[in-house]
Amino acid sequence: MITLNNILFIDIETVSQYEHFEELPETWKELWTKKAENILRNNKDEQTAESIYERAAIYAEFGKIICISCGNIHGTGENKTMSVKSFYGHDEKNVLADFCETLHKWTPGSQKYLCAHNGKEFDFPYLCRRMVINNECIPDLLNISGKRPWEVNHIDTMELWRFGDYKNFTSLNLMAHALNIPTPKDDIDGSMVGMVYWREKNLERIVHYCQKDVVTMAQIYLRLTRESLVQQQNIEIK
Repeated sequence: MITLNNILFIDIETVSQYEHFEELPETWKELWTKKAENILRNNKDEQTAESIYERAAIYAEFGKIICISCGNIHGTGENKTMSVKSFYGHDEKNVLADFCETLHKWTPGSQKYLCAHNGKEFDFPYLCRRMVINNECIPDLLNISGKRPWEVNHIDTMELWRFGDYKNFTSLNLMAHALNIPTPKDDIDGSMVGMVYWREKNLERIVHYCQKDVVTMAQIYLRLTRESLVQQQNIEIK
């Protein structure tokens, strides 16, 4: 049985490294064009590498992390509390360094776990790749290199919901609605992050959205493990 306060719930928000395709250096234009060709191979719509450049945000080679939000649950039963903290900014290297420092400080002691929605397919590998690109040391809790499957302390709420069924993707929003948990999508959703970042220049709005995702994910995990939810008044945003 995993102790709740040994789980760090995380979510990341990513954007493309440049606002527009035209701003890419020539070599990167060529590399993205080749990537886009693979993406569009079975797409019959008249789209181009330029028209789908906003999708660059989801590929670690072409995107960057602008926010990492983390949540930790304390206590048990109806009186449990949750604290949420975010690392964010335009300088990705600083964002990653601050997150790594916190993770190193949190890790010692009893066995710890990281939890994210679709984390095994997106958040965890994306973080590791961007850490390598930024020459940051990957914290042991994130680094799965050389570890056996049972030695990897990663929890994925989408994987828990699959119950062995790997045929489809279930969004955080859909799970929240299905489990009657307040949805975090009351302002923006993931498809709007790039627009809010590049056009509105509103990083704080993205951070707020990311924090709500972390809270929702933690509540989903509690439902999946038959634990009582954290009451809204017991959630602290630092």
